[in-house]
Amino acid sequence: MQVKIYLKKILPKIGSENEPKRMKWTEDILKKVPAGLSILDAGAGEGKFKKFCTHLKYTSQDFGQYDGSGDKTGLQTKEWDNSKLDIVSDITNIPVADKSFDVIMCTEVFEHIPDPISAIKEFSRILRPSGSLIITAPFCSLTHFAPYHFYSGFNKYFFETQLKKFGFEIKEITPNGNFFSFLGQEIKRLPYIMDNNGKRKLNFVEKVILFFTLLVLSRLEKSDKNSNEVLCFGYFVLAKKL
Repeated sequence: MQVKIYLKKILPKIGSENEPKRMKWTEDILKKVPAGLSILDAGAGEGKFKKFCTHLKYTSQDFGQYDGSGDKTGLQTKEWDNSKLDIVSDITNIPVADKSFDVIMCTEVFEHIPDPISAIKEFSRILRPSGSLIITAPFCSLTHFAPYHFYSGFNKYFFETQLKKFGFEIKEITPNGNFFSFLGQEIKRLPYIMDNNGKRKLNFVEKVILFFTLLVLSRLEKSDKNSNEVLCFGYFVLAKKL
């Protein structure tokens, strides 16, 4: 165990910033929301962002069917707790009145919705005029939470097209990561993939090669110029209901 901890410390950081950056961006956005406003956490899952909403009137929603093991293919969490949800429903048909919320937050959910465009339409229905819509979604993702995984990710052009169609004005759309950091993430995932999906484990020489590959990627990333246009972890989107 101590050897694994040491190896994590000496590994180049590239590829490890996906979730931390996403959490930090979401936290910063939520802190700017005026106290007392109502917020719907759509597709809330276990509600990991609720801790950033203590100044708000928080309501969680999810379809509540994922149990951690799914169909046992792809990447699964093993455990999942749906017991604290306020609303259990389809995200495209949430049982609340029109214009019910001041803010809607939907983080890393779109790839798990069979019809994400209908979800945007529903958000438009239940969000008050001038209300805020907070979205994070992957640009590229591996199969996870199967069988509830329907899209590998969303380009910024999806949001620019569909949000406008349903009466939203985009205030911010920010890429998370870039080509090099995404490759770094998946290289770091290789030992896990080999352990769970390969016929053998990586040997010592292969691990050394991967280590130096991460060093090269870290070096190349310093010369990055808009490689997020080709590949990135995902997008952070802040929109306003007109």
